[in-house]
Amino acid sequence: MDIAKHIDHSLLRPDATDRDVSRLCEEAEEYGFDSVCIHPSFVKTVRKALFRTHVKTATVIGFPLGMTLTRVKLYESIESVLNGADELDIVINIGLAKSGNWSAVEKEISDLVAATPGTVHKIIIETCYLTENEKKSACNAIINAGAEFIKTSTGFGTAGADIKDVALIKSLTQNKIGVKAAGGIDTLEKTISFINAGATRIGTSSGVKIMKEVTETGQSH
Repeated sequence: MDIAKHIDHSLLRPDATDRDVSRLCEEAEEYGFDSVCIHPSFVKTVRKALFRTHVKTATVIGFPLGMTLTRVKLYESIESVLNGADELDIVINIGLAKSGNWSAVEKEISDLVAATPGTVHKIIIETCYLTENEKKSACNAIINAGAEFIKTSTGFGTAGADIKDVALIKSLTQNKIGVKAAGGIDTLEKTISFINAGATRIGTSSGVKIMKEVTETGQSH
């Protein structure tokens, strides 16, 4: 199991500095992480730093609440792609979801996907706020809208990723779409557990710590 290739090396703290982001990029190149995930204001910096590497540039949209206007998410998405983002981690409008307005949720995602072709779209549903039926509806909306991933959490909600949610999403989507687990995944044991449950990508700020555990335990990487 190539642990590094499952990891989105993330730095989404509001007090992250240029120096922090530069170090993040260096770590991602050293360990061979799949991507670096940062706020939109750092996309140009990251793209430049990783230009000659295989590490992708990912950024967050409507983060962390998802409650901005669709046209604001559209602008943020398009600008991020123009600045060099390969992947967009987009928070759904959780209020619309909780109101049962799934057609509006699907329309927003569809508009964002259509506006940024050639980009990977990871749609964050913030599972801690949703019932099981709402999680099912979210999965259907995201698949219908044409996105490439469902992501569990922002890491800023009341709870992060949950093994049961990942397994549920995997069973509902039947490999039609990728599954990203994020929020509170800070050990190798947790990482492997989420991958075994069906996660194809892991969002974590503890990527270096996890890879050191890989080396210490002699796991394949």
